[in-house]
Amino acid sequence: MDYTPLPDLLSNKDLSSKDLSKIDQALLLSFTWMHLSRIVDDRIHALFRQGLVKGTAAGGQGNEGLAIPIALLLNKEKDIVSWTHRGLGGHLIWSGHLGKHLSQYLANSGSPTKAREGNVHHGDPINRSYPMLSHLGAMCSNVVGGVDSQRRNGIDSIGVTFIGDGSSSTGDVHESMNIASVFNVPTVFIIENNHYAYSTPTSEQYACDKLVQRASGYQMEGISLDTSDTEETLKILSKAFDKVRETGKPLLIEAQTLRLRGHTASDTCDYLSKEQNEKWAEQDALLKLRNRLIKDGFEEALSKIEKDLAAFLEKVLSEAITHPPPSSSKEELVRDIFSQSRKQPEWNADDTTQTLTLAQALQKAHHKILSESPESILMGQDIATYGGPFKTTKDLFKEFGRQKVINTPLAESATVGYAIGLALNGHRPIVEFQFADFATDATTQIILNAATYHFRSGAKVPLVLRFPCGGGITFGSFHSQDLESIYLHAPGLKVLYPSTPQDAYNALLAAYEDDNPVLLFEHKALYRSKGSVSFDPNYQSVWKPRQVTSGKDGTIVTYGEMTLYAQRALAYLEEEYEYTFDLFDLRALSPIDFTSIKESLSRTHRLAVIHEARRNVGFGAEIVSQLIEELFFDLESPPLRITSLDTPVPFAPELEAIYRPSQDSIVESLISWME
Repeated sequence: MDYTPLPDLLSNKDLSSKDLSKIDQALLLSFTWMHLSRIVDDRIHALFRQGLVKGTAAGGQGNEGLAIPIALLLNKEKDIVSWTHRGLGGHLIWSGHLGKHLSQYLANSGSPTKAREGNVHHGDPINRSYPMLSHLGAMCSNVVGGVDSQRRNGIDSIGVTFIGDGSSSTGDVHESMNIASVFNVPTVFIIENNHYAYSTPTSEQYACDKLVQRASGYQMEGISLDTSDTEETLKILSKAFDKVRETGKPLLIEAQTLRLRGHTASDTCDYLSKEQNEKWAEQDALLKLRNRLIKDGFEEALSKIEKDLAAFLEKVLSEAITHPPPSSSKEELVRDIFSQSRKQPEWNADDTTQTLTLAQALQKAHHKILSESPESILMGQDIATYGGPFKTTKDLFKEFGRQKVINTPLAESATVGYAIGLALNGHRPIVEFQFADFATDATTQIILNAATYHFRSGAKVPLVLRFPCGGGITFGSFHSQDLESIYLHAPGLKVLYPSTPQDAYNALLAAYEDDNPVLLFEHKALYRSKGSVSFDPNYQSVWKPRQVTSGKDGTIVTYGEMTLYAQRALAYLEEEYEYTFDLFDLRALSPIDFTSIKESLSRTHRLAVIHEARRNVGFGAEIVSQLIEELFFDLESPPLRITSLDTPVPFAPELEAIYRPSQDSIVESLISWME
């Protein structure tokens, strides 16, 4: 739909430090956008009361004195921002017609997120406005990564990320400030301190006198800002932004803001006193700015601005409200979980075949990617000089340097968020975790952020996360788990789990090319296994199962190290019992291709699944369910699952041997099943 064009008074969306020398014009411009933000927020609140806005409405009434100056002062052509639920005015200035923003709240077909995301969670990733997560602290590292990407491209970008006084306590905020400080990424962290995290007062949130004091812990400059005076706010922010852009260093601002409505439309605000409400009303930046401009002789101009904006809002609302409901196509929803595209580099063909360990195969693939793809970045703990705990990044730092091979602080969540920001802006990061178990610290970033980004915004997140996993080498409970079922439950993640050096090499290339977040599980006990490795032009075949053996007595599905165990067990059964089986190494766990396995099962009529992860809610149950839903009447016996015990991973080798499948236990289970 073509909405009513913006009126002339909304044609200007920019202020520079030079513009502040003409302060009356700067303040009139600020008032125009602040007033529009206020009346739109109020109208949305009324629409919520009428049942036309779904979910809830979290208004920015009282926050305009911060959001509008920031949006006007930032460079919309190169800077990075991530607005929160108090920043509607920032959205209106940054990009997108008012009608699109209204359609987002109305959750109709005109919504920029196709009505898939909450009414305040939208953004515009193409124009570097990153959408909001309810986990506010997790947004910070995305901005840090986006700014770093811009700077790597030679663009003097800065970033602004917002957190509230409540979310300033979350770990992601501190991880992100630390990364920005360590890597000198010019990011402005703004704490919107309205003295309540929903209803919890600051006295119950933190013990320091002022949140700005936390800047010193990260060797940042800290600034306190009272947003009730718009002229002072413009001058302080302008100076701060110019300084950050010039120095390339991060900065923390504690901005004193206020809420003229509750946390959300359903907030009763009964925790606020009458005196507090009256004090906030007196400090309202919009009201104070209006009174000043009237005093300066602009009363007639303000009346015209208010009248024109009210008419514009109602006209656009009447247009936005006519959009039909969003598409209810199940196929479209499922299709848009993933980006359907992938990068297709012209890899240099290498005919040399080498006998390599799986770890060396990964190192070889890393080297190829870093050499031939300029967008590539490798990051993780201890991966630089040390070469990683399993030496999969050995010597890469020596050759490619700190710009391409980055040692990160011990901050898994912010590291992934930082990588997401890089990926959103066109880089293609690979993140190595020391152990897959440690990825649980980054659960929000992986499952709720990276995995859902394309579905809710259409943005691509080409990101590879490498997970050293599995037991058998007596590392104990916190370094030995197979956690694939956790991530396979989350839509939007692709998962590869190779079992041979060649497949590991192929898998890293295939994962790197994909325009979606890909998890690469690497069994630690396989790192020293050897095999022939060369550049395989058909490396994309790793997305389909590999048939390892052929037989007549059953179909066995497995992956990872269990592929080797199963292969040895089946060789024994063929020699001693003359049982033969079709054995499939899945390689790709998401998306999964069952075509060849279904054909096999239709012929053998027996199904067994083997994996190292625990039995309860293990991925084997899902494999069995999907296959027997279609082929139940082809089966001659109940499906068999061979898995680890439903216990934490024990430490002693004797106990670990009981915990996980072995060649002998696989043989015993299959014999009992067959007989």
